[in-house]
Amino acid sequence: MVEGAGFKISASPVGDLLRRIITLERTSSIAVFIQIANQITSAVQQGLLAPGQKMPGTRALAGILKVHRNTVTAAYEELYALGWLLIEPNKGAFVASELPVIGRGQGKLLDYPAQTGFSFKTSIILDHFTENNTCDYLFTDGTPDIRLTQLKDLSRLYTANMKRKSNRKKMSYYFQEGSKYFKRHLCDYLKVTRGLKIAAENILVTRSVEMNLFIISSILLQPHDYVVVPDPGYFAANMAFRKHTKNVLTIPVDEEGLNITELEKLCQQCPVRMVYAIPQNHYPTTVNLSAARRMALVQLSQRYGFIIVEDDHDYDFHYEQQQMLPLATADPAGMVVYIGSFGKSLVPGFRTGFIVAPQNLMREMRKFLGIIDRQGDVLMEQALGEMIEEGVLQKHIKKSIKVYKERRDKMAVLLQSELGAWIRFIPPAGGLAFWVVFRKQVNLARLKEQCAINNLFLPRNILYQNKQLAAMRLGFGHLEEREMPVVVDILKRSLEEIAR
Repeated sequence: MVEGAGFKISASPVGDLLRRIITLERTSSIAVFIQIANQITSAVQQGLLAPGQKMPGTRALAGILKVHRNTVTAAYEELYALGWLLIEPNKGAFVASELPVIGRGQGKLLDYPAQTGFSFKTSIILDHFTENNTCDYLFTDGTPDIRLTQLKDLSRLYTANMKRKSNRKKMSYYFQEGSKYFKRHLCDYLKVTRGLKIAAENILVTRSVEMNLFIISSILLQPHDYVVVPDPGYFAANMAFRKHTKNVLTIPVDEEGLNITELEKLCQQCPVRMVYAIPQNHYPTTVNLSAARRMALVQLSQRYGFIIVEDDHDYDFHYEQQQMLPLATADPAGMVVYIGSFGKSLVPGFRTGFIVAPQNLMREMRKFLGIIDRQGDVLMEQALGEMIEEGVLQKHIKKSIKVYKERRDKMAVLLQSELGAWIRFIPPAGGLAFWVVFRKQVNLARLKEQCAINNLFLPRNILYQNKQLAAMRLGFGHLEEREMPVVVDILKRSLEEIAR
């Protein structure tokens, strides 16, 4: 609302724009109404006010600019006389559809520049992962089914937090410390589900796992540092590390997870600063790091002094035996930085990321978060905290796991019966995707094209191919049981067609 002469006027978007761009010099020899007319003309020329745009009424604009209504009326009459405005009785003033031409093209709307007038460094990151999907069916890399989401609970809690008066101050004045309420309940949740003996001061709340990796890389890596990642591994993590250092080395992943013997050889050859690992449900192969290798990894970290970034990808989705506790629970030396996402079983907008680390590192991370995401999302954090406190999230995860286990079993049967001659796989003990390896080399680029012709989209990030390997990470969580036979049939048919 804008105060006028004894009344209040609602500020429209156009009114707000004019308030910001019109500057009046009261001591100038140029009349105030001419100053207003000139600056509105300039706004039209720059394309800020489009032809046909309805202008605020004279009373409203007078209140916004804090001038007499007659001054605005005189400005509008001046613009009408010059052809910049049309005034329609009982309707108001509008920017003219056909604008006048004054001098050398001064009346022509300025086009926004197609390119910058300066140079800058470009990157190929994500260039090959931006795709348009026009198919009715698709595989993902292992995403949940939003149709299983408890939308009523989400809507109830989020709406309640929006209406709650006590949250208004938090929304207008919020620091990167995050919601203390959410952090307290997240801390309790991680203690129960992960066995982490932590306090709220050990948690940094972020937007996503990818933001976690960017923050960690920015603070802990220098351009000359060596980072070790799994092969095959998580492409987003690899790109985050390569943004900060060119020395990104790989070690293979086998049926027991990260090859610790190869890691030790690298440590003997160069000063490894950081190792990125997904011990539980490794991305993309879905294997779990064996107990012996877990202990060996922690011991190597202490011996050679490298940081372990432990990603708990898909930790909540487990179907067989009890999950192993994170490496961070067996780390007395403070060498493990534990990262994850909370609420992955919910709709994407209700997910959040988190980092767990000793307090001295947390202090630096909070400073950095204050630069890139100072405001955060207090309402979402409050709603998530209440979901933990009320037990809604735990009930939802328990129900979803039952559904996902049934889908995993159904997909395993289909893959074996329909594609057993083409692929080999082990049903995953957790997560929402299968890692399928082709028995013979298959051109996955051609397969992707043929599947698209047959109405099935295969995104590039699920395809893994080199001279020794042709494999795919096939997500099943987003597919209902009635959809599974359809997508498997299309995949089989496409394989047969490119093999002819």
